[in-house]
Amino acid sequence: MKIFFVTSNRGKVKEAKAFLEPLGIKVKQLKITYPEIQADSLEEVVKFGIEWLKDRVPKYFFIEDSGLFIEALNGFPGVYSAYTYKTIGLEGILKLMENAKNRRAYFKSVIGYYDGDIHMFTGVVHGVISEEKKGTHGFGYDPIFTPDGYNKTFAEMTTDEKNAISHRGKALKEFHRWLKENLKY
Repeated sequence: MKIFFVTSNRGKVKEAKAFLEPLGIKVKQLKITYPEIQADSLEEVVKFGIEWLKDRVPKYFFIEDSGLFIEALNGFPGVYSAYTYKTIGLEGILKLMENAKNRRAYFKSVIGYYDGDIHMFTGVVHGVISEEKKGTHGFGYDPIFTPDGYNKTFAEMTTDEKNAISHRGKALKEFHRWLKENLKY
């Protein structure tokens, strides 16, 4: 089975392929930009994206949006994670966290799949913001996020290690479980 992943982020595609392709699902990247609305939740952003894309791309596709929610910053950057990363980067987040005693945070991922209907799959991983950047793997906020139960950041993990515990990995597991129950492949 072939499913299109609408994203320009090769890191996300690599993670999706590593998880889904061994299970017989061919993931094909489509680099199509679509409007990302300013909303209160990732679910709203994903639903709007699917509605905008559904008549512009092949029927079987998915998109993913994720955010880093930091307790000391009242959930910021949250739904604005991509914009924040592009504007102030990791250094800006570390600067904002400089004197924070509470470094708790979580990553949330929402996958929206379109097959004529919209289906949503969510994954969350809790952890802390590190004091400094560590690691060279992954992308985005990976060098400053250490998941609970680990002493290394996502950027210090292999793709397989990260996928096993990450927010996107959890959402992909839910997506795969749904595909297995609803499609015979």
